[in-house]
Amino acid sequence: MIVVDKLHKSFGEVKAIQGVSFGAEDGKITGLLGPNGAGKSTTLRILYTVLRPDSGSASIDGVDVRTDPVGARSRIGTLPHGSGLYPHLTARENIAYYARLYGMANEDIGQAVEKVVEQLDIGAFVDRKTKGFSQGQRTKVSLARALVHGPQNVILDEPSNGLDVMATRALRELIRDLRGTGICVLFSSHVMQEVAALCDEIVIISSGKVAVQDSPDGIRHATGCDDLEEAFVKAIDLVEPDA
Repeated sequence: MIVVDKLHKSFGEVKAIQGVSFGAEDGKITGLLGPNGAGKSTTLRILYTVLRPDSGSASIDGVDVRTDPVGARSRIGTLPHGSGLYPHLTARENIAYYARLYGMANEDIGQAVEKVVEQLDIGAFVDRKTKGFSQGQRTKVSLARALVHGPQNVILDEPSNGLDVMATRALRELIRDLRGTGICVLFSSHVMQEVAALCDEIVIISSGKVAVQDSPDGIRHATGCDDLEEAFVKAIDLVEPDA
């Protein structure tokens, strides 16, 4: 479970996030939405332990990301937006390298890699160098890196970016499968159709603040809009930016 409580982060005079609070539960897909500059990326980078908040807290399964970043990182698998692969390593070597970064014992890595290779159905190209991989293949390998250490929480930032229709459908099924195993999935996307198809809960951030957290149907009801995209626009309009 991921819990964010009253997070604040500024960059000079710019207040990136202002009191952001939300929760993402195990066995659910929680969508994190917002317009560009709303504070989504800053929030995710704090959860990744790449940034430290100015105040407030964030925890992964009860482990504080600020006071115990190593412990927090061991409990999450991350697929950051635009994450790259090492082109001169095979897919298997890329995954095994990340397993070592996560602190896995050498004797456990081979079996863990085989497990995610089977889970994500990448056996056909796992022993090829990743240079020249399609975007769909790259996304699958990146997701395998995120899952190799068996995390209970997975953070996906724009995972379908650049994927074709079939690869996107396959990715959605993989994300649903993760939910089915009880994993907490925090999912950032700009594609409203994808959010409506996948998410159990949606957190909408605007001007560095949480505008609403609810189920898709709850957000439609709260805003009086049947269309989720219209509901999203109405929700962000309710948040007044600071002068």
